[in-house]
Amino acid sequence: MSKKMDASVKRKFSTYPAAAVVVLNQVRELILDVAEQDGITELEETLKWGEPSYISKIGSTIRFDYKDKAPQHFYIYFNCNTKLVETFKELYGDIFVYQGNRALVFELDQALPNKELAHCISLALRYKKIKHLSLLGA
Repeated sequence: MSKKMDASVKRKFSTYPAAAVVVLNQVRELILDVAEQDGITELEETLKWGEPSYISKIGSTIRFDYKDKAPQHFYIYFNCNTKLVETFKELYGDIFVYQGNRALVFELDQALPNKELAHCISLALRYKKIKHLSLLGA
């Protein structure tokens, strides 16, 4: 899987402050690595609603963004019509900060809980195949 950044996503990254670029690149790399580990060979990287988005044919879209109005935070968004965030809450409780049933909220300077976040990303990338399973098969 190519790690070359989509041109529109690259332009979006150029609008972020340096601290956000560092951590959002880490999130992007984690998404790409998880897709590769899960054997997902077709992962589309694009802008959706003006945000970097990652779409797998067997999964649900993952988006992330930094917002100027919340300069200490960034967000990873999941489809609110899925059981993803509800499942993350059940599995990981207070390891994450949640925004309703649509996002995980992180501080720019916090260490990412990579193991748990990778699992959440994996569930999202494979969602269409596991949505019928209790706790998405976790």
